[in-house]
Amino acid sequence: MNIRSTLLLPAVVLAAFAATALGADPTGGKVARTSPAGRSPMLAKALLRRSSGQVAGPMAGVEEIIFAARGPGRDGHWYANFGHWVTDANRMLYRDGGRLCALNLRTGKLRVLLDDPRGGVRDPQLHYDAGKILFCYRKAGSKYYHLYEINIDGSGLKQITDGLQDDLEPIYLPDGDILFCSSRVNRFVQCWFTQVAVMHRCGPDGKNVRMLSANIEQDNTPWMLPDGRVLYMRWEYVDRSRVRFHHLWTMYPDGTGQMVYYGNMHPNTVMLDAKPIGNTGKVVASFSPGHGRSEHMGYVTVVDPGAGPDAKSSARRISKDANWRDPYAFSEDCFLVARGKQIFIMDGRGRAEIIHTASGKAAHLELHEPRPIRTRPRERLIADRTDWSKPTGSLVLSDVAHGRNMGGVKRGEIKKLLILETLAKPVNFSGTMEPLSLGGTFTLPRILGTVPVEPDGSAYFDVPALRPVFFVALDKNGMSVKRMQSFVSVMPGETTSCVGCHEKRTTAGINRNKLSAMGRPPSRIEPVKGVPQVIDFPRDVQPILDKHCVKCHNYTKYTGKVSLTGDRGEIYSHSYFNLMSRGLIAHGRDANGNLPPRAIGTSASRMMKKIDGSHNKVKVSEHERTMIRMWIESGAQYPGTYAALGSGMVNVRVDNGAVSRRCGKCHRDAVKRWDKWEPAFNLTRPDKSLVVLAPLSKAAGGLDLCRPKSKARPVFADTKDPDYGKLLANVVAARKQLDKIKRFDMPGFIPNAHYLREMKSYGALPASFDPARDRIDPYRIDEVYWQSFWHRPDAGSRSGGSR
Repeated sequence: MNIRSTLLLPAVVLAAFAATALGADPTGGKVARTSPAGRSPMLAKALLRRSSGQVAGPMAGVEEIIFAARGPGRDGHWYANFGHWVTDANRMLYRDGGRLCALNLRTGKLRVLLDDPRGGVRDPQLHYDAGKILFCYRKAGSKYYHLYEINIDGSGLKQITDGLQDDLEPIYLPDGDILFCSSRVNRFVQCWFTQVAVMHRCGPDGKNVRMLSANIEQDNTPWMLPDGRVLYMRWEYVDRSRVRFHHLWTMYPDGTGQMVYYGNMHPNTVMLDAKPIGNTGKVVASFSPGHGRSEHMGYVTVVDPGAGPDAKSSARRISKDANWRDPYAFSEDCFLVARGKQIFIMDGRGRAEIIHTASGKAAHLELHEPRPIRTRPRERLIADRTDWSKPTGSLVLSDVAHGRNMGGVKRGEIKKLLILETLAKPVNFSGTMEPLSLGGTFTLPRILGTVPVEPDGSAYFDVPALRPVFFVALDKNGMSVKRMQSFVSVMPGETTSCVGCHEKRTTAGINRNKLSAMGRPPSRIEPVKGVPQVIDFPRDVQPILDKHCVKCHNYTKYTGKVSLTGDRGEIYSHSYFNLMSRGLIAHGRDANGNLPPRAIGTSASRMMKKIDGSHNKVKVSEHERTMIRMWIESGAQYPGTYAALGSGMVNVRVDNGAVSRRCGKCHRDAVKRWDKWEPAFNLTRPDKSLVVLAPLSKAAGGLDLCRPKSKARPVFADTKDPDYGKLLANVVAARKQLDKIKRFDMPGFIPNAHYLREMKSYGALPASFDPARDRIDPYRIDEVYWQSFWHRPDAGSRSGGSR
């Protein structure tokens, strides 16, 4: 804007923007100053209407914008701004304070459409005709966000959804329905203490709610693309890093055709709030670095997907720092963005100017989701492809040997696909230290069974609808060749396909006259005989070790300095801890995904060589081999129930004086970390604890493994040594504690109060359940919980959405 055009602005406009004058951005980003006597030059240029000799600005038709003001979340994670903390149902993850506002960009006048100081407002979305606003509102006194509509003038507030869950981030669909994220899926983040929301849709009146996503982790910030697809962020991790894969995906509004849009091959960066940039085919998004920042803060980034979803060069960073959120594009050179308590306009080089700052009663609130009040065309309408009368969908695989990182895999080598289902968590209590697995899976997988792969590498089979499944390619011996490390799901009646394992998304289909698998009806999944769908290590694997391994690997012989007894340690059994910690099981936990063939699973697990007859002639039966194979392929978990979470863990408190005197000279580091040294303590047979056996002489029944080099005698000559007695007493005390609190595999076990509370709220347990009076089978309760998500066909219904 030149000086002459500035002087032509009405005085009222100049005054209205004087309140936005601020200095340089304190975080170091390049934010331009705005003159106390004038408005944002960048905004003025963007708002210019077409006239003689002047080109219209990208915001020429915009008079007002809407935005939400609310208190920031209480947790640092980008997703943790709704719901409650798992160990305290009254500890909410949001702060009070909510406003829905409209700002006139030409006069600076602010209209407050809704103000609830003790409530919450978020995620406004304009209707196509710009006459009403769809948004999320948590009324004062309520714990939950629900969907509401309000007229653009602030009248006609109408509640759309209700219930004891949160409904978030809604968008209008071109057919009149609403798509949104909801916590009504009743699950918790796999590695944190907070709840999950995934994609749903409903009619304009809130009826006929349908789940569109089988994700057991977060879906976030859906938005319509001009071609009729829904663009959104999907976070998931199956045998790969829990903090590196949260990228852009698409689906059709009926939930079919779920496909990566950008970034899923490249770890790190949370890609949020993505929206199309006009008809350019590009999108703008907030690229929140690492595992993401609170309230979606990130780099404003433009993505051009034309080169495929894996081209790193397709993402162009706009902003100079990662403290921006909620970008909205008018062009590739004009964006509305929010930051802290301010709204900005930003150009394509990352230069930004303030156009509004929260003040007065709203001065303590953060500003979010600035969006223009203007009409817009409806996106392309895509016909519904679901058939809700069917319990399954179908998958077609062209060639299992074709794909990325498949070197050395020959066509015909893979005989079957093992189909597993990753199971949602009803509760979760930690990011790492949980009794579910030691370096293995973050969730319990269900073993659904196998389907055949034809000699040409093709497969065609049915899978249960709306269930997150993943595959392991097996050779003729049932050993893993390649593992999926992600999940796929189908909607009822959907048929979808892939080219091969970890296919390149820019690769065309296999050019073959006919896939062998398509010459017959789709295969049905064949269950694995004699193996439970969810394996429990103490129940299903330990008896095999007792039969074949414990005779050598016990605390008397202690062959190879390994015990495979089922004795309990602080968190796990000694056998489980030793198998996992000594690398006998190869897993993909926290890996980056798409590992080479035979890199994880049974083919890479040394355990399988220990039972094939080559290790001291130990050869298990075919059934026992299958059990161990399936345990490894399903994630090598310890318990077979989520009731084990947050329970049965004991921290042995050792006598520091005895430890320092007798152990500290050789084990300085270990002495500092006794609480992390799992195999040192035996809470089943305290006198068989390594902490007392290793330094005890063989004559006294010990292992005599800790004889100091400078002395000829063992640390403890006999059990009468006072320090021996002190150490043993520590373990006995811990044993008594465990007997009191009980672990999942002990008679009389009762899950913790938080598991019971949530299972009651989900309806998996009756509200009248009293742990002091009623018995519980946690395996059965888990199953009731999981089955509550299962799709049950609607008689006579072919389509989802509103009817």
